[in-house]
Amino acid sequence: MTTPDTTPDPPRPRKGSDILKTALRRNIGAMALGTLLMGLYQAGETAFPIALGMIVEHTMRDDRTLGALGLSIAALAVIITTVSLSWRFGMRVLQKANTTEAHRWRVRVAGCGLQPVARDVDLKSGEVLTIATEDADQTADIIEVVPLLVSSLVAVVVAAVALGLADLRLGLLVMVGTVAILSILSVMSKRIGSSTREQQARVARAGAKVADLISGLRPLHGFGGNHAAFRSYREVSAEAMHQSVTVARVNGVYAGTAQALNAVLAAAVTLTAGWLAFEGRITIGELVMAVGLAQFIMEPLKMFSEMPKYVMIARASAERMALVLAAPPVTDPGTGRPAAGGGLEVDCVRYGSLRELKFTVAPGEFVAIAGYQPRAVADLASILAVNVPPEAYEGVVRVSGQEIADLSVESVREHLLVNPYDGEIFAGTLRSNIDPSGTSGSVPEAVEASMLTDVVALHREGLDYAVRDRGANLSGGQRQRLSLARALAADTDVLVLHNPTTAVDAVTEQLIARNVAKFRRGRTTLVITSSPALLDTADRVLILSDGTITAENTHRNLLAHDEDYCAAVAR
Repeated sequence: MTTPDTTPDPPRPRKGSDILKTALRRNIGAMALGTLLMGLYQAGETAFPIALGMIVEHTMRDDRTLGALGLSIAALAVIITTVSLSWRFGMRVLQKANTTEAHRWRVRVAGCGLQPVARDVDLKSGEVLTIATEDADQTADIIEVVPLLVSSLVAVVVAAVALGLADLRLGLLVMVGTVAILSILSVMSKRIGSSTREQQARVARAGAKVADLISGLRPLHGFGGNHAAFRSYREVSAEAMHQSVTVARVNGVYAGTAQALNAVLAAAVTLTAGWLAFEGRITIGELVMAVGLAQFIMEPLKMFSEMPKYVMIARASAERMALVLAAPPVTDPGTGRPAAGGGLEVDCVRYGSLRELKFTVAPGEFVAIAGYQPRAVADLASILAVNVPPEAYEGVVRVSGQEIADLSVESVREHLLVNPYDGEIFAGTLRSNIDPSGTSGSVPEAVEASMLTDVVALHREGLDYAVRDRGANLSGGQRQRLSLARALAADTDVLVLHNPTTAVDAVTEQLIARNVAKFRRGRTTLVITSSPALLDTADRVLILSDGTITAENTHRNLLAHDEDYCAAVAR
């Protein structure tokens, strides 16, 4: 069984470099072990042509023996075994650390994306999704890049030393050539970094556009705006495609240049060794070693030359992650927790279209608000859902007698649930949508209260019926009832329902109104609605007009004495 990650989050990073430093510091142990093992691998690879050269040198001597030959073969076997095992276990260590680190950053970025009240990030959900997946993975690649860079350097140094022992000019040729190659490629890698950052931003914008299109597809079809929306996406997608082609072209030039430079260096070492052997300055065994090392050195040189590119990509991804992680808090929430079983109080709130809004829902009371202006209703729902920080509006909102500003966001949402009229439906099953945490003890009652029973009975799988992403295989009324069932199953002390029955027929609406009142009896409930059935079920009805409460009475009394109310809610 996998042990959960209990590593505490580091302080909020302000720059991409801070993220990379944190990743490196947090995985220093795994990187040290991985570097050691990969260094052994590269040293073994380097030792192989050296051993071959020594064997050839030995076979050309007059005093050669079978015992010495057997010892040489045994040495080759040890080298091959070392190469195989060190690569296997070294990559296992590094990839595990890489995957774990990527998971940590994904969770942290996702956590920021799910806390809009605590972060002010000028990014759409599609962009945050890309950052939490692709950018987190590419940032964590730094865990592998550094050990591979060091191990490649080990291979180059060992090869240079071995060649230098044969002839100093060969060793100097390798070192000087390596420095020249890296100097050229480091300049090119900067171009890759800037191109990659732009590509990631454009791909993320295209992803955000897709998310917006999917969520608004039905309304777009309704008024014929889908073609214009698709043209808009096509333009964004084309920009992302052109930038991806640019990045691919730059990467291709980089890879081709690196391969060509490595081949030139290998050829130079081979030709120089051949010339030295022809001149009699090195032996045949040393020539074999030099030719073998010239061929072998291309692999670590290739790896060594590719590392700057991956470092630049990791830096670009880390900078994008910092856009989310380093965003300043919108508000500094408190640490208190509301008492159980309390009520709800809105005291002289001014925000948007709300003007000195004041009302109280007593503990256990069922209250309905009939709003005449949709904007005022939306502003009230946003404030109660803590999507607006307390310092952004005048007045106070109290839960169980405590101001929201003094409470932690998590405790407010555990105690006060605001179910929006357009609640999101997730891919999964009916059961997982109703009870995402799997801890609710009132799922059957919530299904019955929301009149979702017909949907459950319609399918052989019942509550385990598969639901597609955004509820694509459900009707509008079924999605709304599923969202209502989820709100009821949460069984919070204070429940706010925002237009929970706009997509259902009148008969079903009447049944839902009675069921919700029965289900929520004894617990504080506020329904923002224009539904006569829900208004009639409420203990009190408050009229929200021009941003304030203008009247308060029962539904039937208001129908009898208030012409404006009668015109607004009568059907």
